Amino acid sequence: MTNMPIWRIRAATPDDAETLSLIGAASFLESFAGIVHGQGIVAHCRKAHSAQTYRDYLAAGGRAWLAEVEPGHAPVGYALTCAPELDQAREGDVELKRIYVLSRFQGTVISSALFRNVLDSVRAEGHRRLLLGVKNDNHRALSFYAKNNFETIGSRSFDVGGTIYDDFVLARPLEPVPTA
Repeated sequence: MTNMPIWRIRAATPDDAETLSLIGAASFLESFAGIVHGQGIVAHCRKAHSAQTYRDYLAAGGRAWLAEVEPGHAPVGYALTCAPELDQAREGDVELKRIYVLSRFQGTVISSALFRNVLDSVRAEGHRRLLLGVKNDNHRALSFYAKNNFETIGSRSFDVGGTIYDDFVLARPLEPVPTA
């Protein structure tokens, strides 16, 4: 992208739940419309990307970060971590539940910085491994995660509006934060 706007990443709060919901639904639709059944994707977005869903994750100890651009701190992406909901989880793990960046900003310094922010934060919290699920035919995401030292550790079924899809479960070991 030429003419990269001024941008920032900041910690999200429960007051940002509506914004997280909007970006989550928009990104999911943008990524999977035409791949996932139309009514199923709408039902999934209403439930999985509701503002209340994000409030619940944050209330349960999840953390989120918003990527914003000028003018006016327009939201263009976010990441959300939470206690693992994957069967392959073990003690010391954390799950990258979502990392979404609008397509116009994918592959830019913003998406890389958002991912680095997640890694730095979960390391600082003392987690030993970062887990995530990704649709098994999402080749762009799988390539990104492979380049970032994730390995496939299993699979799971993922329900989107009543249709079951297959995900790979990926893991990346986290090096401890050096102490001074």
